[in-house]
This record gives sequence, C-alpha cells and structure tokens, in this order.
Amino acid sequence: MDVEKPIFVTICWSNITRPSYTVYFLILTVISISLLQITSKSSVFPSTWVIGSSKSESEEKTSLLIDPGSCSWFYKNEESPRKMVMSIRDFGGIGDGNTSNTIAFRKALEYLRRFDKKGGSQLNVPEGRWVTGSFNLTSNFTLFLEFGAVILGSQIPKEWPVIEALPSYGRGRERLGGRHISLIHGDSLSNVVITGENGTIDGQGRMWWDLWWNRTLEHTRGHLVELINSHNILISNLTFRNSPFWTIHPVYCSDVVIKGMTILAPLNSPNTDGIDPDSSTNVCIEDCYIESGDDLVAVKSGWDQYGIKMARPSSNIVVRNVSGTTPTCSGVGIGSEMSGGISNVHIENLHVRNSAAGVRLKTDIGRGGYITNITITNITLDRVKIPFRFSRGANDHPDDGWDPKSLPTVKGIYISNLVSIDTVRAPLLEGIKDSPFEGICMRNISLLGLRPSLKWQCEFVKGLAVQVSPEPCQQLLSDNNSSSSWCLDSIGFR
Repeated sequence: MDVEKPIFVTICWSNITRPSYTVYFLILTVISISLLQITSKSSVFPSTWVIGSSKSESEEKTSLLIDPGSCSWFYKNEESPRKMVMSIRDFGGIGDGNTSNTIAFRKALEYLRRFDKKGGSQLNVPEGRWVTGSFNLTSNFTLFLEFGAVILGSQIPKEWPVIEALPSYGRGRERLGGRHISLIHGDSLSNVVITGENGTIDGQGRMWWDLWWNRTLEHTRGHLVELINSHNILISNLTFRNSPFWTIHPVYCSDVVIKGMTILAPLNSPNTDGIDPDSSTNVCIEDCYIESGDDLVAVKSGWDQYGIKMARPSSNIVVRNVSGTTPTCSGVGIGSEMSGGISNVHIENLHVRNSAAGVRLKTDIGRGGYITNITITNITLDRVKIPFRFSRGANDHPDDGWDPKSLPTVKGIYISNLVSIDTVRAPLLEGIKDSPFEGICMRNISLLGLRPSLKWQCEFVKGLAVQVSPEPCQQLLSDNNSSSSWCLDSIGFR
C-alpha cells in the first residue's frame, strides 16, 4: 500500500479545454491568497475556548496564543527518565513472528507495575516480530518499540478476552453484551507513553473482519489501543496497522496527545476508524497520516440513553495537520454517538483526498446531548465526493429503551478557509424538524469542479455564509438573518 503522505494538490480538468499555464497559475494564486485571509481579529481558537487543567483559565488562553502551532503541551512531560528499564527479552520474549509472547508481556507488566510509585518503568521491544494477545499497561510507564520492532496481534480469539460494556454505551457497539478487550489496554492510569523509533503495532485484524463480514461475530471486536479513565497520555512516532475495530480509543480520559502517528488499514476494512476520542477532554491529535475503512478521526460521547445518563462530554479537542483517505466515510466525524455532549472542537489544516466526505456532523432523534462550538478552518479536499455534511436519522439505537423525545442540540458550527477540488456533490445540511441546527457560520469556501446543476441541500438549519462559491442554500444567505455580527465577528471578517 502506498503510504507516502501527500503534499501537493492536483487540480484535474474534465469536459473542458485545458487552460493556459497563466490561467492555471492565477487560479492557484487566488486559492492560496484566500486561505490566508485571516484577519488580526481571528484567533486560532474561538473566544469561548477553555482548557481544564491545573492552570488558570487566563494562563491557558495565554499559552494557546503564545504557541498556537501545537497542542502537544496537553501532555505534561516528566523530565526525569523512567527508573526501571527492561526488555521484553528479559521476560522470555521471542521475536520470531511465530512464538506467542502473551505470557511474556503480561509477566513484564506485572513486574513493572511495582515501580509505579518508585520512579516509573519502561519496557523496550527490540527489533523482531512479537506475537501477543491482549495485555494491560500500568501507570508511570513507557512502552518503547525500537526500530524494526513489530508487535503482532494474536490470531487466537481467546487471547482477546471479553470484558464488560462501557457504561456510556450500555452494550457492545456491534453486539449485545460485553466486548473483546483491546490488544493494548489500560484502565485508571496516569502518565503513560506509547512511542518508539517508528516501530509497528499490527492488530492482524482480518480474522475479525471476516467474522463481521460473515455475520458470525459473537461479541463486539476489540480496538488496537484503548485507554479508559486515564490521564496524561502520549502516543507518538509509531505505525499502527490493521486494527480489528477502532484503532485508538481514549474513553473517559483527559490530557491526551496523539502525535506523529501513521495509521493504516485496508480501505474496505469495516469500522477501522483511525482515532476516536470518546467522552474525553483536552485531546490533541496532530501530525498524523491515516488510511482507513471508516472515519480518520471521530469524536464521540456515548450512545442514546446510556450516554445521556452518564453525561461525560467530549470537550477541548484539537485536530490539526491530519491527512489521509477513506473511501466510505469522512476525514473528521462528529458523532453519531454524542449523547454525553461534544463541545469546543478545533479542526485545522486537514487534508483529505479520494474520500466520501471531508467533515461530517452525525446525530439522530433519541441521541439527546449537544454539539456546540465547533471550529473548522484551513481545509483542503482533493477528489472528495461531498465537502461537508450535517446528517440526521442514523436510525441506530442500542436497544428499545431509547427516548424519541430526546433531541440533540446543534449550535455554533464555524467553517472557514476551505477549498474542495474536483467536488462531486454539493453540501448536504439536514437538521431535525423540532430541533434545527443553528448558528452555522461559513466564510471563504470554494467548491471547485461542482457541476452548476448541483445545488446545496438544506433543511432545518439556520446560519450565515459569506464569500462562499457556488452560492449556498437560501437558509444561509444574509437576508434571512436579522443580525450577522455573531458570525462575522467569530471568524474575523471585520
């Protein structure tokens, strides 16, 4: 699979005479200038952005303004090295690609757990191919994959034990009852690092995909990495491949940084989302390349009545410098499991190619919850079918206990500086009749290549769009808004 990270955007011309190089250069110049049209009043983060940590609110906002180029400071780095450093070989590990190392990894973590409060520990995985079943991490711990190291997920299902369902889901996401544990797992941990010299963790997920395709799956598939109720987490500088289900799943977590990752799965693999922050706060996802059979990044917060009851929102999420492709889903998805609420999400410098959608907001009747204060800026879409879509009616509920009167609230969606090349479909914005999506603000959007006969489709939405081409739907035109200051000020138009 070609995993070279794309840098340049190619404009393809069809059904028209190829223009001269002068015209071609002029078009690219206009696009570039448009993307830089951010005035001094437009900050990287909206004015309502608040980060929860030990710093005061004013100190946090100052930090963001001083260093708007990275969010990696969400992880509070411990300056002192881990006191105890060992190799998986010290516990009998054999990296020949055939021998099971499940016992070795579990023994290693059991031993290193004793250094949790004694300076921490690190487990090195040297060059080789290390087959293993699931194992649980510990606090104040680093899992370090050396150059050439490959951790391979076991092909024996019982080495991925079934654990209880998440309380915000009430059941397994795919099947009733429990769910298979992730390959690398952790619960109630702090100060955990998974990193290395571009080593690889390969879930060997085809066994699980076959069960799903054949409809013989008994329990919901496991993730590649899942951390629950944990904080101060760093996952960086590795390649993750072939997850059985969602690849990286921090749930009920805080202060999480996922940086410099390459995440790969076959483009037809089912539900192999790249990174899914779920009911988590202060999450930084940056400098990642992702190819998957589902959303590259999906922000979630629980499913219908179970998510409403638990009320654990996802908030203060930054997604920046992410690129990749997904033929069936979106570059970044918000929802559809959003019943605990999603707010303060900032998406910037997203490059999506050869995909079904750029950005998608997904919800449904019965979800409850809210999606508020979402900022999406500096987006490049190359041969993406539909640039952005707000959709309802997933018709996907955990059981018969969902409440059709629980309607989601969607308000405050800011999209600016977006260029879509070879656009196939016009945007589709579908709100809910008794709970319309409000406060949609768009500026400086160019949908190139869209056939003139294709028009925006909007229903039960309210907002404003300026400097948008082709012309948006009637619901977003300025003459339908009594005041436009709320939008223009928020995107730095004035």
